[in-house]
Amino acid sequence: MRARAGIVLVLLLSVLLGGCSSLRFAYDNADAYARWRIDSYVTLQGEEADALDEKIDEFHAWHRRHELPKLAGLATQASQRFANGLSPADMVWGYDSLRTRVSASLRKGAELIAPLLDRLTPEQVAQIERRVAEENRKFSRNNLRGAERERREKRAKMVVDRLEDWVGKLTQGQVERVREYSARAPMTDELRDRDRKRLQRDVIAIVRAREAVKRLPERLEHWDRGREPAYVAQLDAWRQQYFAMLLDVERSLSAEQRGRLQRNLRRYIEDFEALAAQ
Repeated sequence: MRARAGIVLVLLLSVLLGGCSSLRFAYDNADAYARWRIDSYVTLQGEEADALDEKIDEFHAWHRRHELPKLAGLATQASQRFANGLSPADMVWGYDSLRTRVSASLRKGAELIAPLLDRLTPEQVAQIERRVAEENRKFSRNNLRGAERERREKRAKMVVDRLEDWVGKLTQGQVERVREYSARAPMTDELRDRDRKRLQRDVIAIVRAREAVKRLPERLEHWDRGREPAYVAQLDAWRQQYFAMLLDVERSLSAEQRGRLQRNLRRYIEDFEALAAQ
């Protein structure tokens, strides 16, 4: 998740929630999705399954009550900053603001599910490990295979698609600026893969030791703690290139593209506020 005000915040919101047109549907069905995802990792039955349902419902209620109003406020500020003209400081604000919200949600989720994790059997922990290994193989297939040129082109296409979701069809010059960014910015996938596995090992070790209540909330709240210095440096370099590209694209937006972005931001604000009021 990378962000700034305006486009950057919108991109992060779209990554988190899957696009503005489906925001309410996605949020209203997030509890069912969470159950499905957890079921794909570990089999819970009887009282365990009932307890999981209660914790998911509790998290959803907490997020609706505490986090949605804050996200509505962020979207409102993003709209204002976008209208006033963006700066590098706006990007940092958006990035840091959403990281804070994600950290809060990860901590709350860990606090709620930790008692269940501490009661898992060794067989259930082994089931989680097998599922994590499958996810890692999938990550490798999707992100680490192919020539570097192909992966850079894939990255550029993904950014173009995201931007066009929010501002409409990009001009050829805007597309070329995205491609320039993708050609210059470091590829982070190899180090990201190692970092994912590092966090996975930490979490599984906590669960295996039955110390989730004691240690998991802190660990997930600070998920990036303990990263390799090389990965931290690579992410900083990538972020500089990414933000510079987004600022250039923002400056080149037409009146029609700006209007569409503002309408999408207003839709986010309305949806966040409506969902929080339910």
